[in-house]
Amino acid sequence: MIDEIHIEDFFRDSALILLYLYRHFPRKATLYVEDIIGPEEQDEYGLHSVRHLSCLSTMIWLAEEGFIRYEDTIRQEALDQVVIGQATFLHLASIHNDISRFDSISSEEINDLPESVKAVKYSNIAQINRALQSGSSHNVRMIMLDFFGEAGSSDK
Repeated sequence: MIDEIHIEDFFRDSALILLYLYRHFPRKATLYVEDIIGPEEQDEYGLHSVRHLSCLSTMIWLAEEGFIRYEDTIRQEALDQVVIGQATFLHLASIHNDISRFDSISSEEINDLPESVKAVKYSNIAQINRALQSGSSHNVRMIMLDFFGEAGSSDK
């Protein structure tokens, strides 16, 4: 069996990064690795852990793929002046095509809800937030795979 803990960390970090930036949108923010994974001590040589560097790499990957933008790095500690891109914002704020896939609610129940409730409760960012709160790495993996697949199919 392949050890995929780093992939689970990638999905969780990606979800937390997008959630953090969505909450700050449209303001640009300084996004510290510690904001995502918590504080970590450098080793005796002043080097960061693999976990820290992986989170930083996730931030940079999100930028390279067009999900977020940033102006500069602050050493290996943070990205400065970070904001989610327009297509990412629109995708996060929109309602997922198949809400019942991620929540135990029927399509009929969803259709009976007012549009304003659906827009808040069933937006992609709300789905990501619920997956994170569930503590289930499987839920986070599934929602992020879906998010990247749908966001990747649109023009970033």
